[in-house]
Amino acid sequence: MKKVFIALVLILTLVGAGYWSYKHYTKSFSQESHAQFNQSGLKVQVDYCQPAKKGRMIFGDSSKALVPYGKIWRTGANEATRLAINKDVSLAGKPLKAGEYTIWTIPGPANWQVVINQETGQWGTEYDPSKDLFRATVPSYQVDQLQELFEISFVPELDGTNMLLHWDHTEVSVPIRVQ
Repeated sequence: MKKVFIALVLILTLVGAGYWSYKHYTKSFSQESHAQFNQSGLKVQVDYCQPAKKGRMIFGDSSKALVPYGKIWRTGANEATRLAINKDVSLAGKPLKAGEYTIWTIPGPANWQVVINQETGQWGTEYDPSKDLFRATVPSYQVDQLQELFEISFVPELDGTNMLLHWDHTEVSVPIRVQ
């Protein structure tokens, strides 16, 4: 009995160490980042990882695109991108209660779908559409400035903020408004 217990503890320790090592290894390619907005009582935080362009084709219809049009994307790298909001808001025109969510996107050439999912803590390839709260369409823009690392930032507005998603030559603005 004692040998079985020791073997079980050893196996669990090795599996845990392997999982930690894998996550640490993958984050060496796409660093962790945080975007925060805190104004007029509204607090928004996004935790994500930043993949790099590295000369690759990022968005497009081609099979060579890293993030193909029309396919669900974790909106970053590694774990699913976490969105935390402290107040009830409208996000891209849809009501969203205060809480923690994951944000996914479906890129397109002129518009993106923003997907808010109630599951949190999962790896970015573990998307469960049955846990979606909603999908909202927002326009995407081609910009002159090349963004090497995927970046999420905020632009303050009178009644909230715009969350900007910027990578390569593509920029998407997601309005977040206090209700």
